[in-house]
This record gives sequence, structure tokens and C-alpha cells, in this order.
Amino acid sequence: MVAPSPLDPERFGFESQIRECYGRCAYTHKTHEKMAEALSLRQARGKWANIIVSALVTIGAVGVVFDKGSIFAKYATALLSVSSLILNAFFKNMDPGALAQRHREAASDIWNIREAYLSLLTDIFDASIPLEQLRSRRDKLQASLHKIYHGAPHTNGKAYGKAQNALKNNEDLMFSERELDLMLPDSLRRGGRPIAAPASAATNAVAEAENDTR
Repeated sequence: MVAPSPLDPERFGFESQIRECYGRCAYTHKTHEKMAEALSLRQARGKWANIIVSALVTIGAVGVVFDKGSIFAKYATALLSVSSLILNAFFKNMDPGALAQRHREAASDIWNIREAYLSLLTDIFDASIPLEQLRSRRDKLQASLHKIYHGAPHTNGKAYGKAQNALKNNEDLMFSERELDLMLPDSLRRGGRPIAAPASAATNAVAEAENDTR
């Protein structure tokens, strides 16, 4: 693969800033995803806990009705009834499912900004695109990101740690050339595709060929 041309100092500084923005977006996106996963798991566990407690309360109530339960069973049933009430009140006020959905929506919005930063990084190496135009795109992305952050729910350190592990150790955003080829149709695969030589090298080759024929 032909390496991109070196950047002038001004574009290099701009690229450094966009790289930082891309990295922060990638972490924030993954953190919101991990928050959504944790909240969905909490909701599922809470539902199962409520089902189990409700079943035990029903069993205890049946025993009390038929006067077959001991004093201990009666107290246990009363305690389980209170526990069930607390669980219902907790999930009604907290609603982990709705909060998880908000995190998913935030992650989706941030994903779009992250991909836009990636496109901007690619376009920095295109000398035909003025730097002022690139800066204008950066400013618009920053304004859009500010709106997303303003309405996004808060995350915590545990979710950030999971995001860090996913990005650094599991390389969630990284694909090998072979992995990408397997996901693309044959016409778009790079395997075995010859790589074009730089324009300067091609020009030199033509010139050498012309000299040989003279």
C-alpha cells in the first residue's frame, strides 16, 4: 500500500487534533454501548428476581389461606411481599430499560460523528481540499457533538473500563485486510489486487521505456 504524502506543519497540527477527537468519540461511543448492556442486564435480572419473589409470595399466601404454614412461613411471606413491593417501586422509578435505550441512542449518534471524523482524517491528505474547508467541517462536527453530549445520559467508570478493554485489548474497531475481504463482495476485495504505483514512479517508468526505444 502506498503511504500517504507527508503533511505540511499546518495540516499535521490539524490532523493531530482530529485524531484526538476521533479517539475521544470512539471511547465515548463504546462507553455508552457498555452502559446500555449493563442496564439491560440489570433489567433482565430484576425481572427474574421479581418473578421468583412473586412466586414465593404466592406459595406462602396459599399456605396461609389453608392454614398449613408455620409462623416462620407467615413471617417469610410477609417479608417477601415487602421485598416484592420494593423491587417494583425501584424498577418503576429507575426504569433501566428506558435508560438503556437512551444510551443506545446516544451511542448511535456518536457513532455517526466518529465516522465523520474518520472521513475528515482521510481528506486531510487530499491537497486539493483547502484547509479552511476542513476546518469548517471540524467546527460543524464539534457543534453537533456538543448537542449530543448535552442530552446524553451520564456514564460511569465501570463502563469506561469495559470500553477501554474492548478497544485496547479486544481491538473492537480493528479489522485485518483478510477480515474486510471476507465481508465484501468479490469485486471489492483487495486480495490479489495489484496496487497502483505513485504517479512519479509511473512517469519515470514511461520515460525509461522511451529512452530504451531510442
